[in-house]
Amino acid sequence: MMMNGQKMAAAEVAVQLPESKMVTENIGGSAAAMRPFGRKAEVMNVLLRVLCMVTSVVALSSMVTAQQSSTVSIYGFMLPIQSKWSFSHSFEYVVGVSAVVAAHSLLQLLISVSRLLRKSPVIQSRTHAWLVFAGDQIFAYATISAGAAASGVTNLNRTGIRHTALPNFCKPLQSFCDHVAVSIFFTFLSCFLLAASAVQEVIWLSRSKH
Repeated sequence: MMMNGQKMAAAEVAVQLPESKMVTENIGGSAAAMRPFGRKAEVMNVLLRVLCMVTSVVALSSMVTAQQSSTVSIYGFMLPIQSKWSFSHSFEYVVGVSAVVAAHSLLQLLISVSRLLRKSPVIQSRTHAWLVFAGDQIFAYATISAGAAASGVTNLNRTGIRHTALPNFCKPLQSFCDHVAVSIFFTFLSCFLLAASAVQEVIWLSRSKH
C-alpha cells in the first residue's frame, strides 16, 4: 500500500510540474508584453524627462527676468524706454507654455522614477502610452508655436521697422534681448526633447502586444 501511495504521489508531481511550468511561462510572457523596452531604454526615458524639465525651467526663468530700462534716440530726441517680458503677449505665451511643460515633465518624471524603483514597467499599458504620447505631442506643438511667436517679436526688436526712423532696440536693451534669446533657445530645445519622448512612445506602441 505504501508503494502504491508513493507512486500516486509521484504521478501527481509529474502532472503538476508541467502546469507550474506553464504558469511560469505565462507570467514571463505577460511581463515581456508589458515591457517591450529594456531597462536602458526606460532610463533614457527618465533622462529625457529630466532634461525637458530643466530646459523648460531655464526658458521660464530667463524670460521672467527679462527687463531693462534705457534711452534711445528717435528723430534726434533721446527718449527713455523700458522693456519687460510682460509687455508682450508672445513672451507671456512662452512663460505659460514653459511652466506647463515643466509641470508635465516633473509629473512624468516622478511617475517613472517611482516605477523604476519598484522595478515595474515605466509604461504600464497601451492606454497609458497613448495618453503620454498625446500629452507630449500637444506640448511639443505648443512649445514650437511659442518659440516661433517670440522669435518674431525678437527679430523686430533687433532690426527695427523698415521705412521708419525706429532704431535697433536691442542695442540699448542688450541684456533684455539676451535673456529673451536664451529663453527662446531653450523653448525650442524643450520641443525637441518632447518630440524625442513621443518617438519613444511610438516605438513602445509598435513593439507592445495588443
